[in-house]
Amino acid sequence: MLYMLLIYANEAAMPGPSDTETYTMLPAYAAYAQAMTEAGVRVAGDRLRPTTAATTVRTVGGKTQVLDGPYAETKEQLGGYFLIDVPDLDAALAWAQRCPGAAVGAVEIRPIWPHAAP
Repeated sequence: MLYMLLIYANEAAMPGPSDTETYTMLPAYAAYAQAMTEAGVRVAGDRLRPTTAATTVRTVGGKTQVLDGPYAETKEQLGGYFLIDVPDLDAALAWAQRCPGAAVGAVEIRPIWPHAAP
């Protein structure tokens, strides 16, 4: 079954590219991704650029609006994701608990709801 692990953290509190913490987190994420790959569960995964690089599209009353920035103000922002293929929620939970982001934010686990074939 496919699950999306959504990694949230307070973007304002995240270290910058030159901070020591960044150099600690990147190898931890590389090892985590490698473990997923070796276990054969990793389908995809990447970091996301900051919310300042986001663009939001809404259609209101038939008119499209294109806005800079994220959709909503929140304390934690989506910073990355992993799509995994595991047998059940317990296996997804086990992988989420190992995620380096769980120590500094939250990892939301969402089952994928596949589209029905036309």
